[in-house]
Amino acid sequence: MKHIIKERPVIDPEIVRKYSELESVMSLSCVVGDSLERDGIMHSSMKMRSVVKSFTGPAFTVKIQPGFLCDCLEIFKYVKEGDVVVIDAFGETETSIWGGLMSGLARNAGAKGVVIWGSARDTDEARMLGFPIVSCSVSPREAHSALTQIYEPIELETPVSCAGIVVNPGDIIVADEIGVVAVPYDQAESVYEKAVAQAKNEEGCRQEILKGATVPELLAKFGRI
Repeated sequence: MKHIIKERPVIDPEIVRKYSELESVMSLSCVVGDSLERDGIMHSSMKMRSVVKSFTGPAFTVKIQPGFLCDCLEIFKYVKEGDVVVIDAFGETETSIWGGLMSGLARNAGAKGVVIWGSARDTDEARMLGFPIVSCSVSPREAHSALTQIYEPIELETPVSCAGIVVNPGDIIVADEIGVVAVPYDQAESVYEKAVAQAKNEEGCRQEILKGATVPELLAKFGRI
C-alpha cells in the first residue's frame, strides 16, 4: 500500500478568475467544448447529482485503485480554495467513494465541486450544502475504508483518466448541467478567448431568433447557428 503525492503545479490565478467569470454563460460546457474543437469532453454519463450549478476551476487530481476503492480522505490535507477535485475511480458504478461528509469537508476547504469517474452517495446532503457533485452513477454502497480503516493506495496530483479524458493536475475543469469539459492548462488562455467570442456570438444570435430572424439571415450575420 502506498500514498503518492506529487508536487502541485503552478497555476496562474488570472486564468482561474477568467474561467470563473464564464460560469453564467448559457450552455457553458458546449461553448467551451466547441472552443476546444470538440476535444476534452467527458462521457455523457457524467451528470450533476446534487445541485445544478455551473462551476470551473483547476483540477486537483486523485487516483485510486480498481477493486480496492478507498475513501480519499487524504485529499483534505492538500485541496485549496477554488480547486475542482477530479477522481479517477475507474468508472466503478456500485461502490461510492464520495459521500455527504466529504462534500462538507470539500466545501469547507473551498473546493468548487467534485468530478468523479465513479459513484457518489448522500447526494441529498450535498444538495443541502449547495455543493456540486458530478459522477457517472449514484449508489448507497460505501467504500471499504469505514470497515477496514485502510485509506490507500492513493495518488494525488498525478495524471488521471476521467470519463474518457486524460486530466492533468491544473487543467481547467468546466462543468454544468449538460456535461464536463477538461481544458488542457497550456491551452486555457486561447480556449478562453474563443469561448468568450462564441458566447457573445450565440447571445446575439439568440436575441435575433427571439425577434423572428430566419436561418439564412442568421447564417449571413453570425456564420453559424
